[in-house]
Amino acid sequence: MDAIETVTTLSPADAEAAIRASLADHGFGVLTEIDVAATFKAKLGIDRPFLKILGACNPGFANQALTLDPSVALLLPCNVVVEAVEGGTKVSAVDPSMLMNDPSFDDLAAQVSAKLKAAVDAVG
Repeated sequence: MDAIETVTTLSPADAEAAIRASLADHGFGVLTEIDVAATFKAKLGIDRPFLKILGACNPGFANQALTLDPSVALLLPCNVVVEAVEGGTKVSAVDPSMLMNDPSFDDLAAQVSAKLKAAVDAVG
């Protein structure tokens, strides 16, 4: 899957704080958070490197998308992933323009992609 991504030398915790702030600066709130590493440890006893999935949402964009097609709710919120990688932390986001296979979404998907790209790039 194509993603919007950057790798930073920030620690995972600092990269998470940076992407949360950058998302807010670009009109997104974080609605959900899944701490994959903590869940795997608690449920499976497995240690894995830092991995969090943040569910980011821009209410204006979400409303426009749902107005075009209510089934787009299956793709909300936009996932932003923060994960420890060798040499730093990777921050990536789903590229909405890759998910929307309907020309009526082209303009909106491009706008959302641009905002997510700006938010991710600000961390790198």
